[in-house]
Amino acid sequence: MGIELNRRRFLGITASVAGIAAAEGLLSACGGGGGKQAVGANGEALKAALPSYVPSTTLTPDIPSVAGGADVLTDPGFLKYPANRVATVSGIPGRGGRYSAVTPLWGTIPPADNQFYQAMNKALGVTLDMKPADGNNYNTIVPTMTAAKKLPDWIQLPSWWGSSFNLGGLAGTQLADLTPYLAGDKVKKYPNLAALPTGAWRAGAWGDKIYGIPSFSTGFSIAGATFYRRDILEAKGITADQVKSVEDLMNLGKELTDPKAGVWAFDDVYRYLYTHFGAPLKWRVDNGKLVHVFETEEWLEAVDWHYRLAKSGYMHPDALAGDNANAGTRFYSGKTLIGGGGLGTWNLADHQSGVAANPNYRRGAFDIFAADGKSKPVVYMGESARMLSYLNINLKPEQIEELLAVANYLAAPYGSVEYTLVNFGVEGVHHTMENGVPKATEAGQKEVQATTYPFLAAPPSIIQNLGADQITKDYTAWQAANAKALTKPPFWSMNIAMPQAQATADAAQQVEDTLKDCYHGKKTVDDVKAAVASWKSGGGDRLKQWMTENVLDKFGTGQ
Repeated sequence: MGIELNRRRFLGITASVAGIAAAEGLLSACGGGGGKQAVGANGEALKAALPSYVPSTTLTPDIPSVAGGADVLTDPGFLKYPANRVATVSGIPGRGGRYSAVTPLWGTIPPADNQFYQAMNKALGVTLDMKPADGNNYNTIVPTMTAAKKLPDWIQLPSWWGSSFNLGGLAGTQLADLTPYLAGDKVKKYPNLAALPTGAWRAGAWGDKIYGIPSFSTGFSIAGATFYRRDILEAKGITADQVKSVEDLMNLGKELTDPKAGVWAFDDVYRYLYTHFGAPLKWRVDNGKLVHVFETEEWLEAVDWHYRLAKSGYMHPDALAGDNANAGTRFYSGKTLIGGGGLGTWNLADHQSGVAANPNYRRGAFDIFAADGKSKPVVYMGESARMLSYLNINLKPEQIEELLAVANYLAAPYGSVEYTLVNFGVEGVHHTMENGVPKATEAGQKEVQATTYPFLAAPPSIIQNLGADQITKDYTAWQAANAKALTKPPFWSMNIAMPQAQATADAAQQVEDTLKDCYHGKKTVDDVKAAVASWKSGGGDRLKQWMTENVLDKFGTGQ
């Protein structure tokens, strides 16, 4: 349980943070300016810098990926752990170097120089001095290192903390340029890195150069979905395909709500529904001019609908009071039947929590639909990777090559010999195989953190819930059904570092606070409009001007 619990904690945390970040925009606002690397360019120079994409054919998934539009690919599904594990790296990648590595860890930090670290160093052919740091304070720990210019040799810098880290300023000053080693077909020297999607490398680009090594990359990155209790709704004869508009959804809320029985249809859904109305994720371009989401009628229509939902009596009182911490408990117990959430929620841990409350528990998600039930359904893509590691600029070329060879080992595909060691440790010491599934021993629970080495490099995301195949089948089927709805927003995967004033306006905290009160029924749509007017005069208009002059006019939209 130790390994799986730690992995699920990580997935829950990152899905939540990444989902919110994707819903609120895709820009890395780096206060203080980012120097010459202030914007991730989008031109021929960057295209030439991007590593070639060569998918891995090492293992055939039980449920293959489905392609959508450009850079859209559903995650493959696995119903079992491979019994015949294949080695994807010949020989030992390292040449005996010694390096320091820092990653965030949401969990108990294992003992230094433990058996797992020793086994990894032996397999990698280097000594990696792993120094996991408290993930809860990571965004304050790293700036101390960068201010002193004392970064480790290898460090994980999640993109959602780009403003804290000033990634745009670090690129090329403290972080190594990997373009000479990975651009184009050069990446083929590292086949497992070549199997990472192109979009994931874009997420680690500044200017026209590659800096970041992706972890947990995916071709299906969206903020989240509107979930429902599939078991309860289907028992009532209600299926997801009956919901084709927000009118259908509101009517369903009326049908499902029974306050006397302690059941309300809805928990919070705003973050995962507002773009269904045709509102942009954050920006759109109309007739060559940049328009912010707050300036659109479609967004105001979404705000109005959610205000009416809050006043309808169909939302749980605790949700209206802003109690998000217990939303999962309400959903599991059947006190709420519909709620928004990040896709990382749809996993084995969720299933186990759900069936503990109700043996029939089954999560489902409504397909992406247009609010009016007539327009083309659209859901906006987030970055293909939000966790990227970086190498220290002071490393010598031969050291960078050695660490890239190590990264290639760490990025070995699911179920391979390398993957098994990286994620589960040594068989017989850190895990045993039970019914074909790796199960942690006591030593494994203490020493193996599946979010340590994979934070330096990891293979593309897959979907697996060993022992609960229905979850994998449901989730992969939902991704496949919605793949064609994924659409790139303007400035997709373009890293942008703003001056502090623009970063503050981009956060739009006053509007966000008023908006939250509105979709909880405490303030009106007029209050939101007033907050937007104040935001525009207090910095919003200057933000739009800065984005127009420094990004749109120079680099286009990234489409």
